[in-house]
Amino acid sequence: MHYDDVAALQRHSSAWRLVRADHAPLIISFLDQVFVEGNVRGIAAGELADRLDDVLHALNEGQEPPQFPKPARAYLDAWAAPDAGWLRKYYLAGSDEPHFDATPAAEKAVAWCASLRARAFVGTESRLNTVVDLLRQMVYGAEADPDTRLAELERRRQEIDDEIERVRRGEVDVMDPSAQRDRYQQFAGTARELLADFREVEGNFRALDRDLREQITTWDGAKGGLLEQVVDGRASIADSDQGKSFHAFYDFLLSPTRQEELTDLLRRVHELPALADGDDRLRAVHHEWLAAGERTQTTVRTLSEQLRRYLDDRVWLENRRVMDILRSIETSALQLRGERRVELSVEIDALASTVVLPMERPLYTPQTRAAVDSSSLQSGDDDFDATALFGQVHVDPAPLTAHVRRALLQRSQVGLAALLHDHPLEQGLAELVTYFSLTDGAFDVVFDDTPEQVAWTDGDGHTRRATVPRVTYARRAELPQSARR
Repeated sequence: MHYDDVAALQRHSSAWRLVRADHAPLIISFLDQVFVEGNVRGIAAGELADRLDDVLHALNEGQEPPQFPKPARAYLDAWAAPDAGWLRKYYLAGSDEPHFDATPAAEKAVAWCASLRARAFVGTESRLNTVVDLLRQMVYGAEADPDTRLAELERRRQEIDDEIERVRRGEVDVMDPSAQRDRYQQFAGTARELLADFREVEGNFRALDRDLREQITTWDGAKGGLLEQVVDGRASIADSDQGKSFHAFYDFLLSPTRQEELTDLLRRVHELPALADGDDRLRAVHHEWLAAGERTQTTVRTLSEQLRRYLDDRVWLENRRVMDILRSIETSALQLRGERRVELSVEIDALASTVVLPMERPLYTPQTRAAVDSSSLQSGDDDFDATALFGQVHVDPAPLTAHVRRALLQRSQVGLAALLHDHPLEQGLAELVTYFSLTDGAFDVVFDDTPEQVAWTDGDGHTRRATVPRVTYARRAELPQSARR
């Protein structure tokens, strides 16, 4: 690398800034634990803040003053700020809670720090074999001469036939433990790099989409030309080198045969005695590849849908003035994107307007005072029956509820008239009103506008009748929801 290239990386690379940050050990270790080792592709701000708060509490314990005095949310917002760029802060559709995801720059910094650790075993043979295999694939994969391709296929078939003959003679070459560990180390590194590559591919797709939106924002020509530009740009995303490579890799993972083969190979590899201390996470790494690939596919679909909605303007000519204002705002936002900190604020008087009509105010109504004349009071008779003042009737609803419950044991509902036929009123109108106000968890009281008559006999032997709405008591488990009281 040239001096200017390194100087540009020092000024603009988010990964470089992360390594040189004051709290780099905290940031790198926390992002590695959550997003790299945990393979998390998006987490709610509340959950991420809780996990960071636990880490801060452990680090600040016994420190006076605390080493990390700020709250967890403040650190997360600082790491997601444009001048940092280690977290991507976004909102999911239909959610007002922010979510966070690690950026490719953060994952590069984590990988670089991990590469600095000393390794007890460094394998070279497997990487050399991989290099040779890749060279063969490129050379013979690009060969257009049929004779050359056939010669190479014949050579490979001869090697396979020779190996088959040796195995038949009992000459089986078993890979020694050192070679197994060598290849396992290369497999583990490549598997983790693939997970990191998915996040970078997703970031590159977002960058291509952002560039396309900038072209739309600054477009001054006709709408037909804009649509052509957008269609070509969308096709360039899918037809780019990384787009083709990603889709080929994703199609490979979606093959049921390939998935079964990968599952079987991973199981058998981790059962080898030489790899007893292998990484347990790599036992199902192909599932993590599939989940990361699906997340990238979802991102591409979401970007396409957003782009379609962005262009779906049915009143382009009628709202041209509105579009010009929005375009000027977007252009200004693009110009301010490189600024480190921009303070934007707005104030509003209220969330809604208050409408007061003069005629809504009522006219003044003077209060009427009752005239009380106590000058002509006369004493009453001493001998009168005062029992009428204290003879209040109290109806206990418990027996009435028991009547209804017993009636509903044999049927799903019972009417008030049928219930009074079996249990006539004993306390007159007060008992009838109590039947109307019964409440119980076992049944519901349903009122119907159809009138019906109920009759009872009072204490003097006279028959009383009352016209009331039809009342039905129904077991709650069988009563329709719309008819419940």
